[in-house]
Amino acid sequence: ASGAKVDTVFLGDSITEGWARTDPEFFSKGVVGRGISAQTTPQLLVRMQADVIALKPRVVHIMAGTNDIAHNTGPMTPEDSHNNIMAMCEIAMARKIRIVLGAAPPASKYWWRPESNPKPEVLALNAWIRGYAKQLGAQYADYATALCDANGNMKLDLAKDEVHPTPEGYAVMRPIAAAAIAAALRA
Repeated sequence: ASGAKVDTVFLGDSITEGWARTDPEFFSKGVVGRGISAQTTPQLLVRMQADVIALKPRVVHIMAGTNDIAHNTGPMTPEDSHNNIMAMCEIAMARKIRIVLGAAPPASKYWWRPESNPKPEVLALNAWIRGYAKQLGAQYADYATALCDANGNMKLDLAKDEVHPTPEGYAVMRPIAAAAIAAALRA
């Protein structure tokens, strides 16, 4: 609703879009979902002004990178993804918006890009995001650990296609997000 106070904006791709659709009760009371399916970090970076800054939230939750690894908008290096995430965070910090960086859910395969082997790249991305969040004093929402089995593979009841969480997957993610947002607001 226009004029309603925005507390937290979730900026992301289909994982964020699906979360807002699946758990409308969580995405209410000042929590806004701004996920667009298939988007990569350069596309999210371009949306920072309209979808985050303009809403004047206290917190931005950024969860991105899996589509970079899938090369949805063409080939990208890990450094490209890192640079885009850093730029989004610098924009948020310039506006005194607190930051939660969400782990990309683990993926052993991408159904839309069967030749890829994303798992080591997602693990590397999440290791970088965790370190960068610590360096910034931002919060890291570790969804990957919660969604994985002992071998680091997605629990299939939590994401049938290994990328997009089921309602059960989002239910596992919700308290992790809530705790990270609360910690960001206390920081």
